[in-house]
Amino acid sequence: MHVLRHGEVHNPGKILYGRLPDFHLSELGRQMAKAATEALADRDVTHVVASPLERAQETAEPFAAHFKLETATDTRLIESANFFEGKKVSVGDGAFSNPRNWWVLRDPITPSWGEAYLQIAQRMFAAVQAARVAAEGHEAVCVSHQLPIWTLRRYVERKRLWHDPRRRQCGLASLTSFVFSDAKVVGIEYAEPAAALVAMSPGARTAKGA
Repeated sequence: MHVLRHGEVHNPGKILYGRLPDFHLSELGRQMAKAATEALADRDVTHVVASPLERAQETAEPFAAHFKLETATDTRLIESANFFEGKKVSVGDGAFSNPRNWWVLRDPITPSWGEAYLQIAQRMFAAVQAARVAAEGHEAVCVSHQLPIWTLRRYVERKRLWHDPRRRQCGLASLTSFVFSDAKVVGIEYAEPAAALVAMSPGARTAKGA
């Protein structure tokens, strides 16, 4: 089960876009999606499913076209909810330094500012299991978002779910692949097929609401 993070998003306002509508892939992001498709072009993919958000649906398009499949939608693959959605949260932009927001930041473990990590992990694992069943005996591509994918990986690896976001191994258009034996995960693989394109994106390492 290949869980794919979407490509770069057009976000000139540099906000944390989260679940907001109308945030689409940039032209570079579309190239990233094609690069990821090429990485799996010879694989036995029989199911493509994506988060309902536009950037995920657009990342799935070249996969659906290549494998001649319809893209299914699973809301369990959606980005996590976040109190700071629609705001600038970079250092110096004021959202974190504003005293009115300090209460929201009180609990980094649950966390207090958004959807609980455990809830994210459980819905993502259920989505991947559903994709496994849909592609029984074959492979599937599930397009999602950075935090949900990283939380899923830590959940499967039995690590604590709260973490330093700067240390996530989940680049733009990266593939986190879960290898199953029946319903059990027996291996995890990671690849960045669009790394050369990501290097061309100045905001790639700090993409908001990814």
